[in-house]
Amino acid sequence: MDRETGRPGTGLRTGPRTPPAGVARTPRPRLGQSVPGAPPPPAARRPRRRGPRLSAAVGVGLLLAGGGVVAVDRLGQDRAAPAPLTPAGRALAAAGAGRPAALADLAALIGERRERVRRAPADRASWAVLGAALAERAARSGAPGAYTEAERALQRALAQGGTPDVRALTGLAVLAAARQDWAGAVRWGEAARDRAPGRVGAYRVLLEAYPGTGDAEGADRALERLRKVRPGPVAEVAAAWVHRERGWREDAEATVYDAAARAATPAERAAALSRAGDLAWERGEAETALARYEGALRAEPEHDGAAAGRARALAGLGRSEEALTAWARARAAAPRPGYAVESGELLLALGRSAEAADHFALARHQAAALARDGVRQEPALGRLEADHGDPAEAVRLLTEEHRRHPGPAASGALGWALHKAGRSAEALPRLRAAVKDGPNTARPAYHLGMVHLALGERGAARRQLTRALRLAPQFSPLHAERARRELAALGEPAWGPPPA
Repeated sequence: MDRETGRPGTGLRTGPRTPPAGVARTPRPRLGQSVPGAPPPPAARRPRRRGPRLSAAVGVGLLLAGGGVVAVDRLGQDRAAPAPLTPAGRALAAAGAGRPAALADLAALIGERRERVRRAPADRASWAVLGAALAERAARSGAPGAYTEAERALQRALAQGGTPDVRALTGLAVLAAARQDWAGAVRWGEAARDRAPGRVGAYRVLLEAYPGTGDAEGADRALERLRKVRPGPVAEVAAAWVHRERGWREDAEATVYDAAARAATPAERAAALSRAGDLAWERGEAETALARYEGALRAEPEHDGAAAGRARALAGLGRSEEALTAWARARAAAPRPGYAVESGELLLALGRSAEAADHFALARHQAAALARDGVRQEPALGRLEADHGDPAEAVRLLTEEHRRHPGPAASGALGWALHKAGRSAEALPRLRAAVKDGPNTARPAYHLGMVHLALGERGAARRQLTRALRLAPQFSPLHAERARRELAALGEPAWGPPPA
């Protein structure tokens, strides 16, 4: 087996053969050419039809591509041109390889499988493929209603009886992760992995779900296995985010840029470039981040993560009106409440408080619609209530989120809500844990600095606020400016002896 291509090897020597001493080399005849001195074939013998043998001895592989068959001879040459893949076929092939599919191809696959199950309601495989495709689209579009439709199709696949279809199990894991039910994503992802250890999809979900449950070691194991099962861009994009969660920025950058260079499809390239943009943004390199996000959007114009990243980068560069337009594009691609919160904070920073209030109301409306579809909204609503609503309600929401999914992100969010609710002493250990154990990013450092400031710990506040602005000077159009004001008020540290 060729480790790079995944195709069967020929088992043939490729170097020149040297005949034994004293034996003359006999030239091999070309196709249709007779060997001099050889007897003619018997007149009565019928010509024998020869086709490609499907055995490893002659080194022939069959590539199935959307219904077409390509016979590859032992010299690696095509005997027949492959049938072109349909959009649905491309989406199916991407799913089999563990790659993201283009959204247009995903829509074509959903339409095709809906028609199949309409004609054959007991077709378990088609229900599994349909449900998995709907789950991926729900995860990427964030559209209310998409999650429930995906769950119905996946449960229909399992209800047919027999051995559970691994595609249905993986689809349920993807769906749970999209709903931010990290424990459910781990449960379904591990079931899919145990059912088919060589398939890629389960590992991709587990790499997202384990950190959500606070299981860093589980993420390490899943990444190691994914790299063995399918080395290449899919594994490297996942690895970059695992490294980022550890605070290993250089490793994260190296792997994600390698993944972008080796991407096989536009959707795969968009995923890698969007992650590269995220890493550049968190380093405080807004120009570089903007270039990466725009590259991702050229590869996949509907990529909502890249659209949101582009909006952040534009705001960080002081191009506020362009940023507001970019936020509108991100919200159109995926109605995620967090996008409305961030665009509202940009409006607040611009002094447009009435418009900002409209965006915060939109975020609450979107969160309610997603909650009806089974999507957990505690993180988004907790952030909104802590900074722009009822901090006590934020504490309630985020306490529940931390109980269900302990980890640096939930700990930091709860700590900030406690501080905003006037409970800074309780907030301090949670925010320290978020800075120590989470990714090396600006916002947790800013939150910790503000808590130190509230507790009168000026030196610690100065250190953390300085750290936040060094990591990313424009991490937020609203909070970065406040960090600068507080630092200016703190002034330079006094280096003389302490007062008697």
